[in-house]
Amino acid sequence: MRIHKGRGAVSGQASKRFNLPQREADGDWLDAMEDIDGPARHPATTVTEEHPRSILSFNKSPDIPFDRSINAYRGCEHGCIYCFARPTHAYHDLSPGLDFETKLFAKPDAARLLRAALAKPSYRPAPIAMGTNTDPYQPIEGRYRITRSVLELCLATRHPVSITTKSDRVLHDLDLIAEMARFRLISVAISVTSMDPGLSRLLEPRAAAPAKRIAALGRLAAAGVPAHVSIAPVIPSITDQYLEEILKAALDQGIHHATWIMIRLPHEVAPLFREWLEAHFPDRAGKVMATIQSMRGGKDNDPNFFTRMRPQGVWADLFRHRFRLAMTRMGFSRPAHVLDSSGFRRPSLDGQLSLL
Repeated sequence: MRIHKGRGAVSGQASKRFNLPQREADGDWLDAMEDIDGPARHPATTVTEEHPRSILSFNKSPDIPFDRSINAYRGCEHGCIYCFARPTHAYHDLSPGLDFETKLFAKPDAARLLRAALAKPSYRPAPIAMGTNTDPYQPIEGRYRITRSVLELCLATRHPVSITTKSDRVLHDLDLIAEMARFRLISVAISVTSMDPGLSRLLEPRAAAPAKRIAALGRLAAAGVPAHVSIAPVIPSITDQYLEEILKAALDQGIHHATWIMIRLPHEVAPLFREWLEAHFPDRAGKVMATIQSMRGGKDNDPNFFTRMRPQGVWADLFRHRFRLAMTRMGFSRPAHVLDSSGFRRPSLDGQLSLL
């Protein structure tokens, strides 16, 4: 089993759902390859520009708090091993494993496509979620600035946005975000899994270190931006011990709202996560998976509406109770921020804003 430095997935495992070609190499063949070609190189990141015909995705899921989203990128270089979006790469005949974090797609036309969508007379504004599938502030945002261009349009049209990220790169757009906050147009959630930078490098190798994420929450709060910490995902016997420490660190930065999400392992994420456990935590791999299965009806994953977002069983109930106690004890009492769609100004396709 080969561990790739700076990458989350252990393998380039392909999807069996779509009969994609499976490639395996045994130890003797790996040794022969190194004798001929030299030591294996670390997988490099490539970016392909994608030009879709639309950018807004709508959903009717009854258990999530938004009905539309924008994903400026496909794949994510953060490489979080637990990412539930990994299986989407299989639709491109690519591996949800290493390909997901090395073969990325960028959508440079996102702002133009969004303008066209907002300009339609039939469009009715509601918060757009960014960061629901892949991180809008992953490293290639520094080059493409697609997220920033979308925020610029949303500020001009007074359209509300919610952002979820694991990166302190969100601060690169603090000027826009703070201005949007003045009009109740934005909220930002930064997810933190643990306070251990070493563990973070294994779980999410190219995401910002936990201390940087916590500091970013403080900068957002100081600028008047509605921000909250998302303890996500919670992984039994791996990250659950950091609950109180994360809450305390966020509270010290002026954050008064927090949420948590239990790990989900849909489709190819489950075998990839099992590989990761065996590579990094073989001493407790069985315990971790047994606990996860106890919350998911005896399976690796529960795909059903409502229960997929609300784990069941004794372990889940204990963690839920522990979270509530910590929130009460520390004074996390502020409710989630409500965004305002009432000031929406419909754009025209020539770049002007409607006077109505």
